[in-house]
Amino acid sequence: MSTSAPRPAAAVRARRRIASGSPYEGTIGFSRAIAVDGRVVVSGTAPVWPGGSCDPDVHAQARRCLEIIELALREGGLTPAHVVRTRMFLVDRDDAEAVGRAHGEVFGDIRPAATMVVVKELLDPRWKVEIEAEAQP
Repeated sequence: MSTSAPRPAAAVRARRRIASGSPYEGTIGFSRAIAVDGRVVVSGTAPVWPGGSCDPDVHAQARRCLEIIELALREGGLTPAHVVRTRMFLVDRDDAEAVGRAHGEVFGDIRPAATMVVVKELLDPRWKVEIEAEAQP
């Protein structure tokens, strides 16, 4: 936690929160995405379907993450074509091909800077992948 003084209000750029309705948004203090200066930064996005279900197939999970990201981008006035960076977090390196295939289905022609890393675990043990994205016009 920073001990420096807070920035004056005038120095903070106008930004708009984009919510998804996740119960974690208010609890841990985050937004699905933030739109600022035409840019949209999408938080780590988990593969959750309406009602809280989660498909066990990792390719389906990655596609769901990307669908949620696209919704947030569109709400912020951008599209997947504006994405300049993605980050993919996997819990099993053997899932890299399936997640990469889903990523390529959306971003194959766009080709943003991308990172794929293996992590020990995600918040929900059903989740095999979580994806972040950044976009700008």
